[in-house]
Amino acid sequence: MSDINTQHYDENQIQVLEGLEAVRKRPGMYIGSTSIRGLHHLVYEIVDNSIDEALAGACDEITVTLHKDGSCSVQDNGRGIPTAIHHKMGIPTPEVIFTVLHAGGKFGGEGYAISGGLHGVGASVVNALSEWLYYEDCYNGEKFTGSFERGKVKDPFKKVEKTDAHGLYVRFMPDKTVFDETEFDYTTLLNRLREQAFLNAGIKIIFNDERYDEKVSNTLHYEGGIVSFVEHLNAIKHCEVINQNVIYIKGKRDEYTTAEVAIQYNDTYNETIMTFANNIHTVEGGMHEIGFKSALSKVLNDYAKKLNLLKGEEKLTGDDVREGICAVVSVKLKEAQFEGQTKTKLGNSDIRSFVDSLVTQKLNEFLEENPAVCRSILEKSLAASRAREAARRARDLTRRKGALEGSGLPGKLWDCQEKRIDVTELYLVEGNSAGGSAKDARKSRFQAILPLRGKVLNVEKSRLDKVYANPSLIPIIQALGCGIGSDFDITKLRYGKVIIMADADVDGAHIQILLLTFFYRYMPKLIDEGHIYLAQPPLYKVSKGKQTYYAFSDEERDNYIELLGGKGIEAERYKGLGEMDPAQLWETTMNPETRTLLRVSIEDAMQCDEIFSLLMGEKVEPRRDFIQKNAVFVTNLDI
Repeated sequence: MSDINTQHYDENQIQVLEGLEAVRKRPGMYIGSTSIRGLHHLVYEIVDNSIDEALAGACDEITVTLHKDGSCSVQDNGRGIPTAIHHKMGIPTPEVIFTVLHAGGKFGGEGYAISGGLHGVGASVVNALSEWLYYEDCYNGEKFTGSFERGKVKDPFKKVEKTDAHGLYVRFMPDKTVFDETEFDYTTLLNRLREQAFLNAGIKIIFNDERYDEKVSNTLHYEGGIVSFVEHLNAIKHCEVINQNVIYIKGKRDEYTTAEVAIQYNDTYNETIMTFANNIHTVEGGMHEIGFKSALSKVLNDYAKKLNLLKGEEKLTGDDVREGICAVVSVKLKEAQFEGQTKTKLGNSDIRSFVDSLVTQKLNEFLEENPAVCRSILEKSLAASRAREAARRARDLTRRKGALEGSGLPGKLWDCQEKRIDVTELYLVEGNSAGGSAKDARKSRFQAILPLRGKVLNVEKSRLDKVYANPSLIPIIQALGCGIGSDFDITKLRYGKVIIMADADVDGAHIQILLLTFFYRYMPKLIDEGHIYLAQPPLYKVSKGKQTYYAFSDEERDNYIELLGGKGIEAERYKGLGEMDPAQLWETTMNPETRTLLRVSIEDAMQCDEIFSLLMGEKVEPRRDFIQKNAVFVTNLDI
């Protein structure tokens, strides 16, 4: 990368839209939240700027380091920031970049043709939300430095020396007064950086963690690009692939607009489609995803009819042709229209027709040349279609019995009086004994109780038709009222909080993971929008005379024993919720004033998908390896 092209990229391409105000007052507007997710967003913003240099053909190596003091640094070998006095602001251009909101080379200037950092707020927002930020800017044979404190200049921009190096080094310390927590999670950042390495074939991203005695370093470099990405996604699912070779499609519409797609089917019942626009993960999809899905359905239906696998008016649905698919769709375009600064959905309507026609043409060509692969994919889709039809019959039968209609609530449900979902709670309780205690303990005005009946189905190993036949899941679907899968409608949800209340033992943990798998696969929006919770019942009752305490850990139990003098004390381990009388259950686990609830969230969908596939999937060996590897971390084993 020694020959750096700086033509058409100088201080005149840096355009200013408005000043830097209110970022510290309302950080959520710019980074989504001040949680751990927002903290990681700071790293993404700086890395995305380096990735934009790679898209411009000016960078091929990025180094991200987590330092012992809690700061993070990002270094690239791109062009650096232009250093002249800015034509409008009258201050050095790097200071403009770091102190003025909406300042960047991505607003129609010629600095960047394609960019993910569309709004130009990244560097300035990171600066505003950091205790301090230091930069080294190597541009046009000279090295410059500067630093800031909470967004304001501390050490002014200055020239340090001549240099043969080029690129930008940024190191920042997240502000503890802004963020709920300021410790970076290595795995979360590793997954994001690996994603970027896959999406930019050939780029090298080095990720270092120097916070502990033993330094950790990963070099992420994939010449195969998104083909390697799809192979990786299927590998972490520990599944069998149907087409050994990944189907790869790439096309160009004009000088600035390209699309590439990689497809590989596996033997699972779930679809994994990851979409990106200018390297930004569009978790809510958008026009590129719609175009891809439309083309896939059209092509596979045409081939199924051509091979006489469908009769008359029979048709494969989108769900049928996507069962077991693992696909990555990545588009690059000049004027990307994202929804909001967090960029979760692509809105460019013309991309839909471009991706649709590209995939239609190239996939047709591939299937024509690979008839065996074509037939294996169609057999998978037809099996999904038959299962869908069986599920429809099971659902209709269940509906005729009144089980899925709003008026037909499950017989075991003790409902609440309130109807407003901002106050209502549904407890899913393990067993009739605990269900009886919970019924007597609850406040019937807003708390409903549903005891679980029979064994909860492991939906990771089952298709939808099995779900409709499971005596434990049907009452849950019926009580919630919002349907599952393609029938899901969150506006019909009857309870604002769905609380899984299971015993604090191995069986209880198993029931929790089975229910979470069900919600994740068939009602993911309930998790996304924060409706699913785990109750935290106490592990111990510690008492002496009339004094009673409830302990939620061994450490807390020992502290109470010491508090009570250490002698003549009963420390009883609860074997199940049914052992508590209603007053104890209310006080410890159900009273909104005193209980502890854990809200279930999905920080990283790819990681969740991997762990559910690993723990609940068909293959035993990967699960055994995982248990053996992580056994050392177990802190509360109930044997």
